[in-house]
Amino acid sequence: MKILITGGAGFIGSYLSEAFLERSQEVYVIDDLSTGRLENIKHLLKNPCFHFVNDTILNREVMLELTGICDVVVHLAAAVGVKLVIDEPLKSIHTNIAGTEIVLELANKFRKKTFLASTSEVYGRNSKVPLCEDDERIYGSTAVARWSYAATKAMDEFLALAYYRNKQLPVIVARFFNTVGPRQTGRYGMVVPRFVGQALRNEPLTIYGTGNQTRTFTYVGDVVQGIISLIDEPRAVGEIFNIGGDEEISINDLANRVKCLSGSSSPIEHIPYERAYQDGFEDMERRVPDIGKLKKWVGYVNTHDLDSMLIKIIEHERTR
Repeated sequence: MKILITGGAGFIGSYLSEAFLERSQEVYVIDDLSTGRLENIKHLLKNPCFHFVNDTILNREVMLELTGICDVVVHLAAAVGVKLVIDEPLKSIHTNIAGTEIVLELANKFRKKTFLASTSEVYGRNSKVPLCEDDERIYGSTAVARWSYAATKAMDEFLALAYYRNKQLPVIVARFFNTVGPRQTGRYGMVVPRFVGQALRNEPLTIYGTGNQTRTFTYVGDVVQGIISLIDEPRAVGEIFNIGGDEEISINDLANRVKCLSGSSSPIEHIPYERAYQDGFEDMERRVPDIGKLKKWVGYVNTHDLDSMLIKIIEHERTR
C-alpha cells in the first residue's frame, strides 16, 4: 500500500512515516518545510520506500500526481501553534482552508480514503469536562485572531464530512489534544518543549496567564497508533474521533513537574497573555477529551503517563 502524508516532515508526520514504513508500506511525503523540519525525516531519506517532495499542498499539479499514485491520503499539513496563527493569520487561514480543499478535491477525483487531522481547538471555549465529539463549539469574537485557527479547522471538518455525505468519499476525522514527544519544537508556542528547553538552560519557565488552565497531553507514538487503527477500521469512515490523554494537569503543575524531572534550578515566571500574544487574547480554562469512542471502536490505549513522556523529551533534548 502507498500512503501520502501531507505535512509529513512535521512532528507527528515524521513518526507516522516511520510507523507506516515499519509496516512495509510505501510512504510519500509532501512538506514545504515552513513548520516541518528536514531533520525530522533525515534518517528516512535513504529508505527506498520513502519519498520526499519539498513543495506546498497548494501546488495542485504536484498534489494531483501524488494523490493519483497513492492508496490513502493522511492530511496533516496545516498552520500549527497559537503563536504562528496569531503572527501570520492570512497565511494560516489560506493554508488551512485552501489546502484542505485541494486535498479533498483530488482525493475525491481518485476515490482515495482520506484521514483529516483536526484539533481540540475546534471546541473553542467550551470548558465541559470531558469534551465529547458532538459537544458544542463556543468561540469568541472574530476580532480575536486566535479563533481563526479553530474556525478554519472546523471548516475543514465540514468540508470533509460534506464530501463523505454528498460524494461518498471515505473520510475519517480525528481531533488531536496536545500531542507531545521527542522532536517537537517549541517555536510555535507548544508548552512542553518550551518548558523543557528553558529548564535545561536554567532559564525562567514562562507561564502565560495564571497557569491555572488545565490540559491533557498525549504521547506521539500513541497518537500514531490511533491514526493507523482508524485508517484500518472500515466503520470509522464518516466519523469524528478525539485522540488525547487522560491525565489532566494545570500549567503551573506542569512547569513544576518539568523542573523536578530535569533537576533544573529555573525560576517560574508568569507572563500576561497580552505580553505573550496580543491584547484581548482568550484561552480555554480546561481542555480534556472523552476518548471513550476511540477506545470502543479501535481499542485505543494511552501507553505513557505524563512523567514517562516528560522524561523521554528531557533525555532527547539533553542528547541533542
